[in-house]
Amino acid sequence: MSNADGRLRVAMIGHAFMGRAHSQAWRVAPRFFDLPREPVMQVLVGRSPDRAEEAARQLGWAEAQTDWRAVLERDDVDLVDICTPGDTHAEIAVAALEAGKHVLVEKPMANTLDQAERMTQAAERAAARQVWSMVGFTYRRVPAVALAQRLVAEGRIGEVRQVRCQYLQDWLADEQAPGSWRTDKALAGSGALGDIGAHIVDLTHFITGQRVAGVSGMLDTIVAERPVAQDVPVPGLGGVAGADRAPVTVDDVAMFTGRLESGAPCVFEATRMAWGRKNAIRVEVNGSTGSLAFDFEDMNVLHLYDASAPAAEQGFTRIYVTEADHPYVAAWWPPGHGLGYEHGFVHQVVDLVTAVADGEQPRPSFADGLTVQRVLDAVERSSQDEGRYTTTGTTRPVRHTEGES
Repeated sequence: MSNADGRLRVAMIGHAFMGRAHSQAWRVAPRFFDLPREPVMQVLVGRSPDRAEEAARQLGWAEAQTDWRAVLERDDVDLVDICTPGDTHAEIAVAALEAGKHVLVEKPMANTLDQAERMTQAAERAAARQVWSMVGFTYRRVPAVALAQRLVAEGRIGEVRQVRCQYLQDWLADEQAPGSWRTDKALAGSGALGDIGAHIVDLTHFITGQRVAGVSGMLDTIVAERPVAQDVPVPGLGGVAGADRAPVTVDDVAMFTGRLESGAPCVFEATRMAWGRKNAIRVEVNGSTGSLAFDFEDMNVLHLYDASAPAAEQGFTRIYVTEADHPYVAAWWPPGHGLGYEHGFVHQVVDLVTAVADGEQPRPSFADGLTVQRVLDAVERSSQDEGRYTTTGTTRPVRHTEGES
């Protein structure tokens, strides 16, 4: 798919938290990076005409619409950016790809494994027509994380032996905090597992270059019901019209162990109940000759341990990832001037636009998103089966230790 004047005209569906982050990225990316095609913020789609018009004006979109299906029929839209709750991802993404539009969809890719598989099949059919799709795992594009991936690929820590990951938040730690669509399984698919656990699974896949092959998991809902926010319709929370509280039908906490395809053990924790942790994404990879450690609450720093250094010099090296040689950084500020949360979304736009212009598959692809969805599905099945080790459907061999089923 190409546009004669070199522009890439974008329609964004949804304009809440992720819509605002994506909007800033579409605005900023061509102003700092030399892109092969110029993104044009063509149309924003929302359910409410008044709110969509106001969001379009504030966020920089040329116009607002309320019917996403009608937008897919337009010749002046090349790419559809999906920032809606997970229950709508599959329907919109498949329809957009079939209409010949490139697609960016927020994570988690879908609410169910079946939906993710249908999306991946649609993406494979579209790719044969040079119509591309990508999943929005933006933490891959934090420069320190991209550097960690590079160092692992270069063999700087040797063979990956062990991985541990946490994603800790506290926005639902208060049991009086109101529910939202994120606490309703019908809309969100899952809770902490899909909302934030998906990120650390993808980071593990990205940094190590291996997939999680099997898991043993536990999900827990700590607060069974929550107050209904005044500005959120109760039916959208799975409650009863007129009620003051609605049930929480997703997990608050997800914990699971697993193995990579090489057999290396890994451990994961995702929770929205950890007081004092606002957005703590912690990843540590231990290898045969060293280790890497990252925490998003200190997002411009990567810690590297080199076990081959002389004993008197051993210890973690703190790398401040702001040099021009570091991934993505050269387009921004002088060394020492750190980046923030929003920059990952800008880098996502850069990589997506570049791949589309080059006629190459953007990453992470829908196939990559499907591998994450398979892990989430396996965790749910394992939790329902009292933590039994459950494979994720990977086709490459996995080494098990004695005693595992």
